[in-house]
Amino acid sequence: MHLTQNVKTILGWYESDNPGTKTNLARILMQGKLGGTGKMVILPVDQGFEHGPARSFAPNPAAYDPHYHFQLALDAGLSAYAAPLGMIEAAAASFAGCVPTILKMNSSNSLSTIKDQAVTASVADALRLGCSAIGFTIYPGAEYAFDQMEELRELAEEAKAAGLVVVLWSYPRGPMLDKAAETAFDICAYAAHMAALCGAHIIKVKPPTAHIGLEAARKSYDGIDGSTMAKRVAHVVQSCFGGRRLVVFSGGESKGLDGLYEEIRGLRDGGANGSIIGRNTFQRPRAEAMAMLQKIIDIYLETA
Repeated sequence: MHLTQNVKTILGWYESDNPGTKTNLARILMQGKLGGTGKMVILPVDQGFEHGPARSFAPNPAAYDPHYHFQLALDAGLSAYAAPLGMIEAAAASFAGCVPTILKMNSSNSLSTIKDQAVTASVADALRLGCSAIGFTIYPGAEYAFDQMEELRELAEEAKAAGLVVVLWSYPRGPMLDKAAETAFDICAYAAHMAALCGAHIIKVKPPTAHIGLEAARKSYDGIDGSTMAKRVAHVVQSCFGGRRLVVFSGGESKGLDGLYEEIRGLRDGGANGSIIGRNTFQRPRAEAMAMLQKIIDIYLETA
């Protein structure tokens, strides 16, 4: 694998990491149609835990099969595939070495009334399955956020020692935050910064709106331009150590293609390192999903 200068520069940001972790990070950054550019498109399929099987897969029944997602990520030329333990185990042998995998280590479910996640996998599982990274979610602002951060601290230490990458979903929610605040300009930047402080290599947050969610931060944002998606994303990226950490943005709920492409252009123009898109991908028929992913890749390549 011949590394591009873009990837070499990014690896240089991670000054404390061992060769194993940097190798796995390089595998993700060099994979697929965006390989070598410093940009990524990742397919996450953890929604079965979060929303249930029918709400996740009934719109496209082929997606009930774990093999479907591996094949889709491979054929679409994506950077990596992220899923919980059982989904990866169900197709690990058939797709060994074909696409970098991210083992999602904790999950919630819509039957629970608390804003927390259960740890459902181990670093040993990630190594056994040949994963390049572990994935973990924290809910800054939730009642159990500190417990989640402590769980992450232990898992991240073990993962890094074993040469794995740490991907952190940082989704603000909790009693102080209403729905608008969860994706607010200042709150998204705060959540991304917390993820960087927790030691994540790749940070996943939601695309920020122009709303200011924390009244105490309003004065600080008087001189920060958040008038466009690109400017808001640039601030979120800046909040991750001046852009020295990789930041990708979620696709969220299924939406129309025109709106999705407009959002991706804003992410690109703001300096995002890519997108991690689940439901907008696998809930579409395969041909539509393939065409959509190609368009997204073209946008990041600045050819569309």
